[in-house]
Amino acid sequence: MKKVTMYTGNPCSFCAAAKALLKTKNVEIEEIDIWADPANAKEMLQRTNGVRTIPQIFIGDHYIGGNDKLQEANRNGELDKILKGE
Repeated sequence: MKKVTMYTGNPCSFCAAAKALLKTKNVEIEEIDIWADPANAKEMLQRTNGVRTIPQIFIGDHYIGGNDKLQEANRNGELDKILKGE
């Protein structure tokens, strides 16, 4: 399985929903709290071309986007393919 990086903050219901879905896939998540350190927020903005909402999710080098895109990828079967590296 590919490494999952998620830019998050707390509290964040969308972050919780994304983490819950990924946990059903037995995926280990590297969480980066953008509110804990301004450098994390800057890094997220650079990696996402200025997207400011959280969560922002990367699987390996593949940029998923937010929780809505993650849920959509799960519904259409793309998430499993991305996690497996297909």
